Amino acid sequence: MSQTKTQVKPELISLEQVREAQFRLNSVVMHSPLMLNHNLSERYQCKVFLKREDLQVVRSYKIRGAYNKMACMSKSELQNGIVCASAGNHAQGVAYACQKLGVDGIIFMPTPTPRQKIRQVKMFGKDRIEVRLIGDTYDDSQREALLFAEKENKSFIHPFNDENVIIGQATVGMEIMEDAQEPIDYLFLPVGGGGLAAGVGSVFRQLSPKTTVVGIEPEGAPSMKASLDRGELVKLDRIERFVDGAAVKQVGDKTFSICQDVLDEMITIHEGLICSTILRLYNEEAIVVEPAGAMSIAALELFADKIKGKTVVCVVSGSNNDITRTEEIRERSLLYEKLKHYFIIRFPQRSGALREFVTEVMGPGDDITHFEYSKKNSREKGPALIGIELQRPEDFEPLIQRMKDKNFIYEYINDRPDLFRYLI
Repeated sequence: MSQTKTQVKPELISLEQVREAQFRLNSVVMHSPLMLNHNLSERYQCKVFLKREDLQVVRSYKIRGAYNKMACMSKSELQNGIVCASAGNHAQGVAYACQKLGVDGIIFMPTPTPRQKIRQVKMFGKDRIEVRLIGDTYDDSQREALLFAEKENKSFIHPFNDENVIIGQATVGMEIMEDAQEPIDYLFLPVGGGGLAAGVGSVFRQLSPKTTVVGIEPEGAPSMKASLDRGELVKLDRIERFVDGAAVKQVGDKTFSICQDVLDEMITIHEGLICSTILRLYNEEAIVVEPAGAMSIAALELFADKIKGKTVVCVVSGSNNDITRTEEIRERSLLYEKLKHYFIIRFPQRSGALREFVTEVMGPGDDITHFEYSKKNSREKGPALIGIELQRPEDFEPLIQRMKDKNFIYEYINDRPDLFRYLI
């Protein structure tokens, strides 16, 4: 695609800086493919291209920003060692950069970080890095990392709120522009702290200003959307951490300032839809993505009417998914698709009550996937927590009607978050 010169706003990353970063990253980062996906294109009646950053050596785009930042530091700064805080992809990017540049690094990670991620960080950093597990959350780890860096006079490598990190992430956008064979109508970008969106958005605002650039956050951590809606930085009190690669309480002031100029729309995606997308990509495409990596593709569902006949690019940001989360991902997907339902049911304490429920209330395709029964000898009825998986969402109402017809007393808890979180 041809590149046209456009006047650059002071807040935007310059194209010259991005090209310099490309040269700097040439021997470290793969020029990831921009792949036409036939199944998605057919489903949404448009051309859907996937920018496969999940294929990087550290399985995410984070190596770009981490390496570019460190490669721009002075020799004395590097010799003194670096510090970072991360629960996942940034830590792996920094670790790999330390190993490639011969720099010693200390990486702070939250104590609950899965061992698989810790092993990956150590594998990429080899003998150049030390992992310190501190705090219950990323915010705890970052606070300790900043204090340590200041005390030891070491450089802190921020995961997103740093100009050279943003410039490194912007190389994703430059590669898309170089590979695109036709104008791009929509670009979908996952947003965590905003580094990728700020960088890639800057490139598109200058080289493809007619492209609609859409940022995507999980519903449980809408820090960028809240800030853009308010016109100022907002720090969320609480966030849902399931989409760990995009769950931050506050985006950076630098990334926020740029995203104000480069994002045309900012949306949130339900975590259940993200889970359904992860499973569909694995089953239909043999593509393994982490929750944050699936957000750009999940967004297609919300834009189905707008993107018909258009050319669309989705940035697949990473594939560092922990296999131990598979059951949780499936559960969240089933709940979102209205195929999994939980009830507290009071069974009469008489012989055959459960058999009657299974044979006369359950439908032919229904399946009990969860059952906890508490018998109270001093009462006539005992409560049971039951999870039922349906084949189709429309099977739900007939199930409810049969329970009423057979006089089974129940409480539906899917829409009772207080009970649901406690019991399930």
